[in-house]
Amino acid sequence: MAHSTTIDEIPQVSGAAKGETLAWIGVTPRQLAGFLAMVFGMFMAILDIQIVSASLSEIQAGLSASADEIPWVQTSYLIAEVVMIPLSGLLARAFSTRVLFTASAVGFTIASALCATATTIDQMIVYRALQGFIGGGMIPSVFAVAFSLFPASKRGIVSPMIGLVATLAPTIGPTVGGYLSNAFSWHWLFLVNVGPGILVAVAVFFLVDFDKPDRSLLRRFDIVGFAAMALFLGSMEYVLEEGPRYDWFDDATIMTFAVLCAAGGLLFFWRAFTAEQPIVELRAFRNRNFAFGSAFSFIMGIGLYGLTYLYPVYLSQVRGYDALMIGETMFVTGVAMFLTAPIAGRLSQVLDPRVMMLIGFMGFALGTYVASGITADWDFHELLLPQILRGCSLMLCMVPINNLSLGTLPPEQLKNASGLYNLTRNLGGAVGLAVINTMLNNRMDLHLARLHESVSWGRAAAEETLAGLTQQFSAQIADGDQAALKQLALLVRREASVLAFSDVFLVLTALFAGMALLAMFMRKPAPHAGAAGGH
Repeated sequence: MAHSTTIDEIPQVSGAAKGETLAWIGVTPRQLAGFLAMVFGMFMAILDIQIVSASLSEIQAGLSASADEIPWVQTSYLIAEVVMIPLSGLLARAFSTRVLFTASAVGFTIASALCATATTIDQMIVYRALQGFIGGGMIPSVFAVAFSLFPASKRGIVSPMIGLVATLAPTIGPTVGGYLSNAFSWHWLFLVNVGPGILVAVAVFFLVDFDKPDRSLLRRFDIVGFAAMALFLGSMEYVLEEGPRYDWFDDATIMTFAVLCAAGGLLFFWRAFTAEQPIVELRAFRNRNFAFGSAFSFIMGIGLYGLTYLYPVYLSQVRGYDALMIGETMFVTGVAMFLTAPIAGRLSQVLDPRVMMLIGFMGFALGTYVASGITADWDFHELLLPQILRGCSLMLCMVPINNLSLGTLPPEQLKNASGLYNLTRNLGGAVGLAVINTMLNNRMDLHLARLHESVSWGRAAAEETLAGLTQQFSAQIADGDQAALKQLALLVRREASVLAFSDVFLVLTALFAGMALLAMFMRKPAPHAGAAGGH
């Protein structure tokens, strides 16, 4: 078993007597500084998932990429990251948190610089995959340290901090990306990581010393299990990302990867239960709170990544906003999250965490229900309330889910469990995006067919609208009647798209309301359960 380090075994800040800690947080200044450096590194890694989403058209033009190729700038990062996240638990135990995080920060910084130098789409895809794989090692480490280093009595401070970073980074990603690409160029989407990445790597190397390595784990490294996990998760991510675009299993490539995903999954789970030292230990799921918490994390991934995707698509396709305008509109959610974080931390100390989750998911449901009344005229003001509700609800959900899921596990399981926990959130986002895209396409086709019946010849309202458009365009161009027909077709397509968005918001409302009720099935942890070390 990997060496488990308690708080009393952690080296204290130089020159300080043992036990000299910051009373308000329960750790030494050196430990706190090292942890904050890790938090910032995690912020960079998560931010880069979405930082390119609003600027893909600029990258496409700069690399002369096709419309089919450019989505891989994001997909390659996600596939690589989702493979590393569960592997990071084993690597942290084998090399120590300090070595893994420092190496990840250095590698992430180098890969970011390489992305900025890419001159072809192939180079960009390779560099983004490297960036995602290496950066994925930073994310779970922060969660593991937060729940093993700090005393349980201080979780009202620490949990909102990591929760805010984990949810704020992808939320403001389009805003940051839109600003950088508009103010400078798309290269700065990646160059912005270089300076902070160097600082994080140096700070973690000199300040972090939370645990000791267990190199014996490397001698029993399950190569077959790792290959199976990479095949399973990588193929799953590909199918979920590309499936809606290519009509799912009607496409031969999607079907091939679905088969590979199933085969890889069977082999991975077999190795997880039979290998002497499995790549990922699944025993954490025996803890009911961790199992339920991972399920809630999965759904929260849908709320986090799904809605971060839905609003920009609406603003772009229906309202015609550019990247910067979308970012400015979406920034409301980030502000709401930032302001709610300290409130969520305080509530976590005085309120049953299950009640917090109930309130949070009901807030999600209320926000999507309000958004289901969307029209083609909705703008910043109409989207204000749904975004505020989403931002507040994310924090009200994230803090208790973190505490209930990881706060009741023994310290020796935290590194591995935090990887699984973060994996479920990312997979929730991937599944959510796939379902949302499929629903948007299917419901739009349905509404388009119904609206075509409403604007057919013989319908008085349709003929009056067409006549008015014809008169308007005839005064400007020769082929006014053809222009009027095209304009009417565009109006019908726009309305069908808006109705499809409304349907998706209603389905999300039912999903979040259902999760609010399920929150009461979790077991409330004992006071200060899972406290770290000597606390």
